[in-house]
Amino acid sequence: MSAFSFSQDQLRELAADVLRHAERCGASACETDVSEGVGQSVTVRKGEVETIEFNRDKGVGVTVYLGQRRGHASTSDFSAAALRATVEAALSIARFTAEDHCAGLPEPDLLAGPETAAMDLDLYHPWDLPVEEAIDIARRSEAASFAVSPLVRNSEGATVSAHAAHFVSANSLGFMGGFPSTRHFISCVPIAGKGSDMQRDDWYSGWRDPAELASPEVIGDYAARRALSRLGARKLKTRQCQVMFEAPLAAMLLGSFVHAVSGGSLYRKASFLVDALGKKIFPDWMRIEERPHLRRGLASSPFDDDGVATRDRTVVRDGVLQGYFLSTYTARKLGMPTTGNAGGSHNLIVAPSPAAPADFAGLLKDFGTGLLVTELLGHGINYVTGDYSRGAAGYWVEQGEIAYPVHEITVAGNLRDMFADIAAIGRDTVTRGSRTVGSIVVNRMTVAGS
Repeated sequence: MSAFSFSQDQLRELAADVLRHAERCGASACETDVSEGVGQSVTVRKGEVETIEFNRDKGVGVTVYLGQRRGHASTSDFSAAALRATVEAALSIARFTAEDHCAGLPEPDLLAGPETAAMDLDLYHPWDLPVEEAIDIARRSEAASFAVSPLVRNSEGATVSAHAAHFVSANSLGFMGGFPSTRHFISCVPIAGKGSDMQRDDWYSGWRDPAELASPEVIGDYAARRALSRLGARKLKTRQCQVMFEAPLAAMLLGSFVHAVSGGSLYRKASFLVDALGKKIFPDWMRIEERPHLRRGLASSPFDDDGVATRDRTVVRDGVLQGYFLSTYTARKLGMPTTGNAGGSHNLIVAPSPAAPADFAGLLKDFGTGLLVTELLGHGINYVTGDYSRGAAGYWVEQGEIAYPVHEITVAGNLRDMFADIAAIGRDTVTRGSRTVGSIVVNRMTVAGS
């Protein structure tokens, strides 16, 4: 992969130039973000190279304030003339916007100081990956999926991706910070079956450090076994039963909770969890921690997008909501302090239930009879009411054992009820982006089928 074209020092100087020009032009405050990214992605399908993509991008975002009028502009041109023009464009926009009493930079004492901003979280692990090697890795992963069974003879492809980026954020209150980071992944999507009975499934591994990625052969093999296990899928008759969301889907369920208690949803009154702070939402034993400073964490950062210092905190304790996810702006809209979550959540970790078995097999045994969901389709969530309805596929489980695969069903409920009715959380944790959680069992949902 190609190296960056600009150093961190150069990005810092560009950011400083923006701030100086904004001050000269009469802005009462200014914040800017200067970034550069470079990446490579290779996809192989049925042994042949399907796509090779390289990207190199850079950009400067400028936000200026004239009192409480805000203007924003951006450019991908790092020349001095372009930076000046971008500042001036943002100022022109600000002059025509309405005043917003919540607009403005964070309170100075909340900003990350130089020592905090320079915190080394070990997020940068570039992958020296020649395209020929990336092709070989993708082929090995796909070949491993084909080797599992003659019934695996097609594929949507295997992909190997490596990406590196760095940035500097700064504002006119004296904050400046930035760092490089990397993110790499290997994925495989095999198709199994014959005739009209065809099923696909996938698996992937993604981390900051390529040394932590699962082997391509393990990824391909596991993805193929998942696809094969779905052959002969049946429909279910409509019923109410307990439902287990496999760990990757449990991470999506956690994402729905984050959305509902994020500032934008709350101040717009577009959430079923408005005014839920301090109230019990989950079972007594439920605990969710936010850990922004995990080394190599996929959502680690010493500061948020506003430059506010991040900190460890407990979001849910004993089932009770302890804190929202707020940026400077959304916090002001709610009359509350920021939680350092401009840009999103940081490494949420959901503790397993106290009596959770040691592994997924044990959790399945305790589960007994019900629906194990391994795929969700569609976007049927109403965050105003909490109503939840998603197309699904997975397995019918009887007496702790998978009986047969199922498809063409819908799982439905209400998120408020689903959260309160969580029966167990497994120790089979996976990390998907900013969320780490095991499989989640909900006591009762409606499963709609034939």
